[in-house]
Amino acid sequence: MSRAEMDALGWDTCDIIVVTGDAYLDHPSFGMALIGRMLEAQGFRVGIISQPDWHSAEAFRALGKPNLYFGITAGNMDSMINRYTADKKPRSDDAYTAHAAPAKRPDRAVTVYAQRAREAYPDANIIIGSIEASLRRIAHYDHWSEKVRRSVLPDSKADLLIFGNAERAVVELAHRLAAGEPIESIRDMRGTAFMVKRDWKPAEDWIEIDSLSLDRPGRIDPHPDPYAMEPQQAATTPNADGSAPVQIVPAAARVASRKALRAKTVVRLQPYEVIKDDKVLYAHNSRVFHLESNPGNARALVQGHGDRDVWLNPPPIPLSTPEMDYVFDAPFARAPHPSYGDAHIPAWEMIRFSINIMRGCFGGCTFCSITEHEGRIIQSRSEGSILREIEEIRDKIPEFKGHISDLGGPTANMYRMACKSKTIEESCRRLSCVYPGICENLNTDHSALIQLYRKARAIPGVKKITIGSGLRYDLAVRSPDYVKELVTHHVSGLLKIAPEHTEEGPLSKMMKPGIGSYDRFKQLFDKYSKEAGKKQFLVPYFIAAHPGTTDEDMLNLALWLKKNDFRPDQVQTFTPTPLAMATTMYYTRKNPLRKVTEDSEEVVTARSGVQRKLHKALLRYHDPAGHDIIREHLRNIGRTDLIGNSPQHLIPREPPAHLQRRGAAPGNDFVHAIKSGQPRTRPSAPQRPTTARPASRPAPQGKPRGKR
Repeated sequence: MSRAEMDALGWDTCDIIVVTGDAYLDHPSFGMALIGRMLEAQGFRVGIISQPDWHSAEAFRALGKPNLYFGITAGNMDSMINRYTADKKPRSDDAYTAHAAPAKRPDRAVTVYAQRAREAYPDANIIIGSIEASLRRIAHYDHWSEKVRRSVLPDSKADLLIFGNAERAVVELAHRLAAGEPIESIRDMRGTAFMVKRDWKPAEDWIEIDSLSLDRPGRIDPHPDPYAMEPQQAATTPNADGSAPVQIVPAAARVASRKALRAKTVVRLQPYEVIKDDKVLYAHNSRVFHLESNPGNARALVQGHGDRDVWLNPPPIPLSTPEMDYVFDAPFARAPHPSYGDAHIPAWEMIRFSINIMRGCFGGCTFCSITEHEGRIIQSRSEGSILREIEEIRDKIPEFKGHISDLGGPTANMYRMACKSKTIEESCRRLSCVYPGICENLNTDHSALIQLYRKARAIPGVKKITIGSGLRYDLAVRSPDYVKELVTHHVSGLLKIAPEHTEEGPLSKMMKPGIGSYDRFKQLFDKYSKEAGKKQFLVPYFIAAHPGTTDEDMLNLALWLKKNDFRPDQVQTFTPTPLAMATTMYYTRKNPLRKVTEDSEEVVTARSGVQRKLHKALLRYHDPAGHDIIREHLRNIGRTDLIGNSPQHLIPREPPAHLQRRGAAPGNDFVHAIKSGQPRTRPSAPQRPTTARPASRPAPQGKPRGKR
C-alpha cells in the first residue's frame, strides 16, 4: 500500500495496481483481497491504493505506474447505494471505511477513479470492474439523477470492463499483457466489455441480429423442448411432385449446430440515443439482456453509443469447485492492513468470522443485483476447503472465541444445488429456477449442506456455528431434515428469512413464492424449535414500495403483520439499482417478464415521495412517527374501522391531549414512549453491512450476504 512497503519487498514497480473505494481488508469476503491474492499466486506484484483522494491525480501516482494495468473498483458496494438511502439522503456512515467515516469515496467511484488514473498516467491500461461496473455495462436507468445514463465505459474512458466473477478473466488478461499483447487486441475474453467502432465484428463470419426481430415470444414459460426430435428437410433435390426425403437429425447434432451458430452471433440492443427517450424500448432491451444471461447459451450483445458501440462478450463460465478452492485457499491475513491500526471498521467486524461457501443465486428475484453480477449458476467450494478455513480462523486469529458467524453466501441453503442435467442447464432460458414453481430439473438435495454443518461443528475449538445469510425457505421446506438440523444447532435465537410481501401483485413482479411457503416453513421452524427446547424467532424481511405494489397491497401486509404480531424494526424501501428488472418496471411501468409492447401490461409503481412514505409507514404500522400519514390514508379510503385504541385496530386515534402538549409522538405505545422516548419494537436481526440487495445496500462483491 506504500512505497516503503515496496522498498521492503525489493520492488521497483508494481505489475498491477488495484484502486478501491474500500479500506483494504485482506479477507476473502472482499473483492480487492481476492483479486490481489490470486494475482500474487500467479507471480504478479500487486499494489493497493485504498480510498485515494480523488480531487487530484496525485494520490494515483503513489505507487508509480503499473507495468500491466490499473484495476479500478468502487469496492464491495455500489458507491451510490453505499452513500445514499432509498430516499436519496446521504448516509451518515460508511461500513467499509475506518471509523465508519462518510464521504471517503466519490459518487460513481469507478468513473472518477478511472479518469484520475488516466490523468496520472495517460498511457497506462485502465481496467474497470466490481459490482458497480457490472451493473453499468450498458445504458441504464440511474435512480439518483432520474435519467438513463450511458454505459460506464465511455464515461470512464477505460480500456476494458470485466463483469461478473472476474478471477479467470483477470488472470488471463494479466498473462496476455505480460506476454506483450496490446490491450486493444484483447477482444475474445468472456465476461468483458469494451468500446469499438460502429459495426465492428471479431470476424467476417459473424452474424448480427436486431433485438426487435429477436424478441417475439410472449411469456417466458412454458419452454419448447430443445431436444425434441423434429424432422428436418434434407438438402437434396426434391422429387417431381415437390416432395423431399425427410432426414432425422440427432438432438446432439442439432444442439452442437445451434451452439456453433450462437457463438458467432451478436444481438444488437436498441441504442442509448433511442432508449433514453423511449421507455418501451428500454424495457424491451432489459428483457433481451436478461434472456441472454445464461453462460451456456448467451450470445454477445452490442449497443450503440453515438458513433461507437459498446460490445459485451457472453458472461463468464462459472468457476469449478477446484477453481473456487484455489481462490479461497490463498494465504489471507484475515485482517485490515496494519496502517489502519485499531480503527473500527464495521464491515470487517461483521464479517471476520464468517465463511463464504458458495456464489450465485438461481432465485432470480427481480430486485436483486446478484443475477446481473454473479449469475444464476451456483459455484460451490469443496467441503475440505471450507473446513480448512475454519481451522485457519481458529489457529491464526487470537480474538476467535469459538463462534463461526456464518456458513453462507447470497443464499444460505443453495450449496451444491444445480440442474440435474448439464445439457439442460446450458440450454435453459428461464429467469428463475424456483419461480413460478421449483423446476423439476433442479436438484434440491440438502444432504451435502447437512453433512458440512455436522463436520464443521465437530472441529475442535468450534463452540457454535450460526447461519447469518438469508434462507430460501421454499427450498428448505423440501428437506425437513435440513430445517431440523438448522433449527436445532445453527440458529442463535433469530433467523432471517425474506418473504418480501404477502400479496400476489408485488410477489409476481418480484418473482417470489406466495406467503404459503413461509407458513409451511414457520410450522417446521416452530416444531423443531420446540423439540430442541429452544425459544427462537423468525425475522421476516419485507420491501415497501416495490413495483407492482398498490396502497391496498401495503395495507393488507400491515394487517398481516398486525395479526401475526410482527413489528418490523429496520425495513427497506425499494431502491432502483441499474440493470435490475424491477428497476425497469419502476422506470418504464412495463413488465419485462413478458413481451413488451406499447399496450402491454402496465405496472403500478409507487414513485412519489408521499406514496413511498405511506408504504414504509404501513410496513412500520407500530411506529408512532408514521401514524399521521396512515390515519389520513385510512380516512381517505373509508377504512376508519382500522383506527382505534383496541387491539384489533391497526393504529390508534389521536393521542391524548397531555401527550400532544408534551410533544410526544402519537402511537399506541404511550407508556413506553413516555419512559424511553422510543417506540417499542420486536427484536431484529443484527444488521450486516450488506448486498446485493437493491432494496437497500447491495451485498459485498466478495461475499453477498443473503441479499440483504
